[in-house]
Amino acid sequence: MTAMASTYDAILLAGSRKAGDPLAAARGVAFKCLIPILDVPMLLRVVRSLAGSSSIGRIVLVGDASLLDVSPELGALAEAGRLITVSAETSPSRSVAAALERLGSWPVLVTTADHPLLTPELVERFLGDARTSGADVAAGLTPAQAILARFPGNKRTYWKFKDGRFSGANLFALQTPKAANAVLFWRRVEEERKRPWRIARLFGLRHLVAYLTGRLSLDAAFGRASSVVGARLAPVSLPVAEAAIDVDKLEDLLLVEKILRERAHA
Repeated sequence: MTAMASTYDAILLAGSRKAGDPLAAARGVAFKCLIPILDVPMLLRVVRSLAGSSSIGRIVLVGDASLLDVSPELGALAEAGRLITVSAETSPSRSVAAALERLGSWPVLVTTADHPLLTPELVERFLGDARTSGADVAAGLTPAQAILARFPGNKRTYWKFKDGRFSGANLFALQTPKAANAVLFWRRVEEERKRPWRIARLFGLRHLVAYLTGRLSLDAAFGRASSVVGARLAPVSLPVAEAAIDVDKLEDLLLVEKILRERAHA
């Protein structure tokens, strides 16, 4: 197994939809990541968590250059060469590819700017397990039981496997040059979004039927995906409910505000 580097650069996706974001519009800001939570913009909270992690080196902020104006902290990080800005491309996969080209090195952590509950400790935990996996790409997944035990009424999208349901944690470790194959496959998925059967048939009927009938295990799913993508993919379990809470809708925002208010009081 190849030893993984101890320091990762980070790609922070902070682009916006072409049609704008309704949540941003409702809160009177230009970009969703600028929505303040307890007077601190989401973007700044995520950057602080990345910069506060001993495993993170440079941070590439993918989005409008004006995002640096949100706080002197961001400007100071940019002045120090720790924070780099790259314009968002036409899709997330293309944005990641542009950021990877700018960095020119591995390994890299990819996350999003609408993840205000991210903490340095969570970053460290994920990257520690990602290193141990030895995979080209590691993806953070949170078990449904951890989320529902902490937030019983929370509604999330789950992947259903033989060994349980999991929600994405918006944390991806691209650890070797082979991870570029996963980014290329991601782009293909985006391009075929109106013809999903073209992607589905790559995985084979047997695996699709097994998934749809609840007989496909998480490890088997990642094993098959590794063959299709051309890179070794591995799941990293993060049984921390907050890891799966990003801000996509008003209910998420209200929940995050409640959680951060409780943390502040504690």
